[in-house]
Amino acid sequence: MSAARTDLQIDRPAIADGAALWRIARDSKVLDLNSSYSYLLWCRDFAATSAVVRDSAGHPVGFVTGYVRPDRPGTLLIWQVAVDADHQGRGLAAALLDGLTRRVGAEQGLTSVETTIAPGNTASERLFTSFAQRHGATVEREVLFDTGQFPGDPHDSHDPEVLYRIGPLSELGGLSGLSG
Repeated sequence: MSAARTDLQIDRPAIADGAALWRIARDSKVLDLNSSYSYLLWCRDFAATSAVVRDSAGHPVGFVTGYVRPDRPGTLLIWQVAVDADHQGRGLAAALLDGLTRRVGAEQGLTSVETTIAPGNTASERLFTSFAQRHGATVEREVLFDTGQFPGDPHDSHDPEVLYRIGPLSELGGLSGLSG
């Protein structure tokens, strides 16, 4: 682990982290911001399939939220990944994703990871394609939800969401990164 990250720890989120996750998502200016209530529920109901990275004071500075798909129990869907602006550029998003998939893989077994990415979100595209490369997996892409499926004003339409299906995953153990 690099010296720049020795004071950081990957952990499961707790309900008390919900407000911080909401602030990190809001401040990202990239993620769709859910209600603050939903982040509290996420930290309660999906802590086993989510992760936070904490600074030396124990405050969350990044997170990844996900859930195991009910109809595909070997698939972890990643909902959101965000890192506080002051901590970006240190590989934390990749460490969070690797740490979470290693943990969920050990506890529940995983064969694949899915996420959706809006076209033009190059940071997320790079994060997930490099994740696939690290795990010897292929990436399949298809539009999951097109613009017309989202409600709202046609002048303020939502970009399509492209499903990235990554798998099959190779050995998840022994990944470099933060402990967690």
